[in-house]
Amino acid sequence: MLNNLGKTKNTKSSKRVGRGYGSSKGGHTAGRGMKGQKSRSGYKAPRKGWEGGAMPLSRRLPKLRGFTRGYFNAQITEYKFNVSDLNIFKDGETIDPLKLVETGFITGRSKKFSIKILGNGELEKKLDLVDLKVSKAAQEKIESKGGSVK
Repeated sequence: MLNNLGKTKNTKSSKRVGRGYGSSKGGHTAGRGMKGQKSRSGYKAPRKGWEGGAMPLSRRLPKLRGFTRGYFNAQITEYKFNVSDLNIFKDGETIDPLKLVETGFITGRSKKFSIKILGNGELEKKLDLVDLKVSKAAQEKIESKGGSVK
């Protein structure tokens, strides 16, 4: 609906400043105020962080030590799966993080990730989970089918 609407033309033209007293923004100062650097021609706003010649904040603060490269500061990607998602594995299979990467559960290039198995759905097979975080409900369902969580 809204994505099918066409663009509307702006019928109001921009106000031409400094074109005489009759143009509502013309004449003496043309909306620039009275005096000062900003009222003169050739004024250009200073770059971000410029503090009028004083030592800028970015240089006043001490340098922070340690690694700043992306590998070391990478965000930990959190993956959450339900017990019912594990039904694609064979009966009696051992599941670890490497197995989840191989089967395509975990995608992307993130080197740091955490995996948690939640208890939604029903588990139909006996599975052994190794090196995975498991909720209490999920652990009960896995152990009720004869599986184990290590």
